Amino acid sequence: MTTLQSAILLLVINLGLLWLLMRAPLGRRTIRLSRTYSCSPDVLWSAINPGGPDASWHHSVLSSQPVADRQGLIEQTYRHLDKNGAPCRRLLALESSPHVARNAHGFQSRIIDDSALDPAFWSSYRERRIIRPAGDSALLEIEQTDRYRGLAFLLFRYFVLRREMQALDGWLKTGKSLPQGHFERPLVQGGLAVLSTLLLWPFLGFDAAGLMLSTFLTLVIALHELGHMAAYRMFGHAHVRMIFVPLLGGIAIGGRPYRSLFEVATCALMGAGMSAFLIPIFTVATQLADAEWLPSASREPLLIFMLILGAFNLLNLLPMHRFDGGQILRQVFRTRGSQIAASFVVTLCILGIGFQVGIPAKILTAGLLVFTLLSFISGGSAKPRQMLEEMKDGERMLVAFGFYAALAMHGYAIIFATEKLF
Repeated sequence: MTTLQSAILLLVINLGLLWLLMRAPLGRRTIRLSRTYSCSPDVLWSAINPGGPDASWHHSVLSSQPVADRQGLIEQTYRHLDKNGAPCRRLLALESSPHVARNAHGFQSRIIDDSALDPAFWSSYRERRIIRPAGDSALLEIEQTDRYRGLAFLLFRYFVLRREMQALDGWLKTGKSLPQGHFERPLVQGGLAVLSTLLLWPFLGFDAAGLMLSTFLTLVIALHELGHMAAYRMFGHAHVRMIFVPLLGGIAIGGRPYRSLFEVATCALMGAGMSAFLIPIFTVATQLADAEWLPSASREPLLIFMLILGAFNLLNLLPMHRFDGGQILRQVFRTRGSQIAASFVVTLCILGIGFQVGIPAKILTAGLLVFTLLSFISGGSAKPRQMLEEMKDGERMLVAFGFYAALAMHGYAIIFATEKLF
């Protein structure tokens, strides 16, 4: 298989996976899980009943109690924070479940209010929990129904439910609820990064050079996500993490919703922004290798890494809807006309860099169409409950100049590395 064929195959696989995870029209789906616990149904019901005496057993729940003078309503508060730094609050409407037998406990619920998300997010969401006797034990059955577009959020909810049921078992045995699972731990994410590198290797050439390219690409992705994480920390997010998705890249996740448009734009910009700081370092290192102050064997790997770093981040600055570039421009320019004009200028700049390094017009056009398609199949974002704070003029200028600097630095990296290599 030629390099071009491998690249096309990798692109097709990525497009297919992205569509399946983010945009596949799954419609209304129900997650069903059950587990048997070594306790009486009444003990389990005291924890599962949102208005029960042990309803706040879970480590992420601060309180769960009935709303005064409003029968059937439960207010729950969580350790997760909303955009104002206050604990998230949800209002549950409880209904009796027709599937509950006489010797069982259960309820149906729907979420009618949320302090972090627009109530429309929960319009199709329904949940049913039933506890049945099982000899000397109790059987818990959980069903969650919602409308899904893309497999990613469905899988996320499935694993969240599994972890909740595991945590409940620990609470029943020890009286303590502890976080479950190991997926977010650095060691596991490091393993996923290695797996991603190995999966990319055959597509980039199944030899030492291909392994170097796949390793460099994984490092570039990690540096990009570390930039987002640094921005989250700067804005006061207490918990941030990086999730590696083999073949598809990485995702940086903040600890709370955004507070302002300036925060959205800055966190998006810092992915490419932090990597831009490395470009002068690699430029100097290359020149030192040319002057034999560094081993001459390091010259080509430095240039290749610089080229991958510049290309990855420059493409991420394209003004597509779900790319960082699109996120930034939508916050800086608030009218439709100005967004279109800015997107046109940025796209021309990136295409100009492509022409400068000798990429044929047909390939540039095809690449632009592919990235436009990628933008369309990226998942939508949940609408926040409250409007984000508008940007001040000084903040808008700061982000705009930062975007220009990141664009210029990564464009320079591509031109510099290409001229030296070819």
